[in-house]
Amino acid sequence: MRTIVDLPDRERDQLDLLCRQQGMSRAEAIRQALRLWLQQQTPSHAEVFGLWRDRSEGALELQEALRQEWSEH
Repeated sequence: MRTIVDLPDRERDQLDLLCRQQGMSRAEAIRQALRLWLQQQTPSHAEVFGLWRDRSEGALELQEALRQEWSEH
């Protein structure tokens, strides 16, 4: 897919300089940057699996505690 991206002159100049140094096209540099950005936006399974594993209470106790908070309001 093709798309148009407007860049300020300063950023375009920096991009061009880096692309020349790396021997790549603007399009490839932008594809790589987008790929990295998208990876950072989605947490990996390892980052969220077991997120609360250090809590002392089990899942049922946690569930009950949360429900108690809701019923108090």
